[in-house]
Amino acid sequence: MAERRRTGGPRSAAARGRAGERPGGARAASRGLAARGVVAIACCFVDNAGVTRTMSVPLRRFEEATRFGVGMSSLFSVFLVNDAIVPAPGFEGPSGDFRLMPDPGATVALDPMPGWAVAPVDVRDQDGEPFPACPRTYLKRQVEALRGRGLSVRAASEVEFFLGRRAEPPPGVGEEGDPVPSHLGPGYGPQALARHAGFATDLVRALEAQGVGIHKFHPEYSIGQFEVSFPARDPVAAADAVVVARQTIRAAAVRHGLDVSFAPVVFPGAVGNGAHLHLSLWDRRGRNLLTGGDGPEGMTRTGEAFVAGILAGLPALVAVSCPSVPSYLRLRPHLWSGAHACWGRENREAALRFVAGMAGERRVAANVEVKPVDGAGNPYLVLGSVLALGLDGLDRGLRLPEPVTEDPAGLPAGRRKRAGVRRLPASLGEAVAELERSAVLRTAMGELLYGAFLATRKGEAEVFAGMDDEAVVRAHRWRY
Repeated sequence: MAERRRTGGPRSAAARGRAGERPGGARAASRGLAARGVVAIACCFVDNAGVTRTMSVPLRRFEEATRFGVGMSSLFSVFLVNDAIVPAPGFEGPSGDFRLMPDPGATVALDPMPGWAVAPVDVRDQDGEPFPACPRTYLKRQVEALRGRGLSVRAASEVEFFLGRRAEPPPGVGEEGDPVPSHLGPGYGPQALARHAGFATDLVRALEAQGVGIHKFHPEYSIGQFEVSFPARDPVAAADAVVVARQTIRAAAVRHGLDVSFAPVVFPGAVGNGAHLHLSLWDRRGRNLLTGGDGPEGMTRTGEAFVAGILAGLPALVAVSCPSVPSYLRLRPHLWSGAHACWGRENREAALRFVAGMAGERRVAANVEVKPVDGAGNPYLVLGSVLALGLDGLDRGLRLPEPVTEDPAGLPAGRRKRAGVRRLPASLGEAVAELERSAVLRTAMGELLYGAFLATRKGEAEVFAGMDDEAVVRAHRWRY
């Protein structure tokens, strides 16, 4: 996001409201989808395990679905990555239902999946009220809290993914073997791009035509790995873009006989898939508060406090942004995953990388990158939690410690102390313990969402306890 990222996307946050009350409405959306040849809509809900769950309706029922929703068991709030169900306060038994309310203005026809569209959803109860454990509503609350202060955030994600072919289990063997990567490097090499020009062309064309847009696309560092990053937009639209883009990538891959994984780690020991998040803070006059001030790296005092809040809450945040057991096979020093809680200008080993942008465009380009985020994270929960921490920084008037431009793992003890450098949790269990100590995130989430999320994280830590790295990676590889 060092380059200029324009706001955009299908719709802005201000245009989002209750189902049936959105500008343009479901009827206009239906006509547009029909013109694109859409016959069915996949209503996509991302659960607390970071797994996308889908309920579909034919196009003729789309208007009805935006008014009355699509029924789904509320227990999907407490599904684990392996589809096991754990109890949590409010989710103790088999009873309960919520309604997936597709957002017509965010619904996107999928070019690589003809006849289909993807609809991000809000979750409501059967009385039509916001469901307290809805991840998208959680994010909206944080956006509204910022708006009440005359502030807004522009956000964008980088999505890394593995592209290859799944292995067939050997005869008589239940376990699936390792997949075959689509390329063996070199990192960022044009060789990989040339080998997959057809896939890449289809993907770029689709994301551009669908309104998601592309900021950058390239082969990445690890074997079989690619990355796509998106233009900046309001936080809800930015999270929606991740949901839509992942299904677009899956569909484009299938058309070329390939399989996709967004899992944090696909091969033990190899560099994993990140989902780095970029943010900038703006006032109502349209001024980027991460530049043009007299604070660190030119931040304004308000911008500094916002970033300092995120930095202070990082140990608890990683339970949300790196929420799976294999996340901690990736969140390690020297992998550019941001394994240390510190910040610094263009420091790719720091958990918060300050991106100043090129001279001449810093007014729009200055932003902060949150690096400890991976493909297991629910994009709505991740963004909502980052904003909640930023708001806490504003409330407390926090200041940033001194920046770190060196490798934080190699700093002497005195320098580490002055800069407040701390190793982030090295396991899901450690991260959950930090989350349990975070009054900020517990209050921001609310008791029902917080309790359900905590139960799923503890459940997965218990399920995969004692497994070796190979078994853990194999169990997660194709779930995301």
